[in-house]
Amino acid sequence: MTTDNVKNLFEHAMSEFLKTNYEKSAEVLDKVLELEPDHKLALTTRGAAELKMNRTDAAVESFSRSLKADPTYAKAYHMRGLAFESKGDRRAALNDFNKAIELNPQYGAAYHSRGTLYAQMGEEELAAEDIQTIVHLTNLNIETFANAQNVWRSNQLRVEDMLESEMHR
Repeated sequence: MTTDNVKNLFEHAMSEFLKTNYEKSAEVLDKVLELEPDHKLALTTRGAAELKMNRTDAAVESFSRSLKADPTYAKAYHMRGLAFESKGDRRAALNDFNKAIELNPQYGAAYHSRGTLYAQMGEEELAAEDIQTIVHLTNLNIETFANAQNVWRSNQLRVEDMLESEMHR
């Protein structure tokens, strides 16, 4: 099977996932994985579908396989942490949230998950630190977005000025 077929199957699986057809999504992802066993996005998405269907052991397995394919994939650590948390294994969840943050210090969702877990564990100071980090990252993202919009707007105005001057020649 070609790369295009894998891509088409994966897109179909994602479409089913977005429609909350998790069972169908997992079935299609299994087909992707038959063709490409180390497809980290298929493994991670299958894990997410399994988590949505409350199949936490299967979810942990999918996320672990994704991490074997790519040990630097912060999202798979974060998602596996959510699965561990769902199983009641706070220590394993915390380890995975920490690893996700270590790999990607800008990963706000991992801070949110870790902060929530800290709050549940009664670690109020640590939870507050993660909340502060989330606020900081949010402000950085807003600033980055605003700057990008200003650059776009400046370029757009230059183009409009150029077009206007061309029209009045």
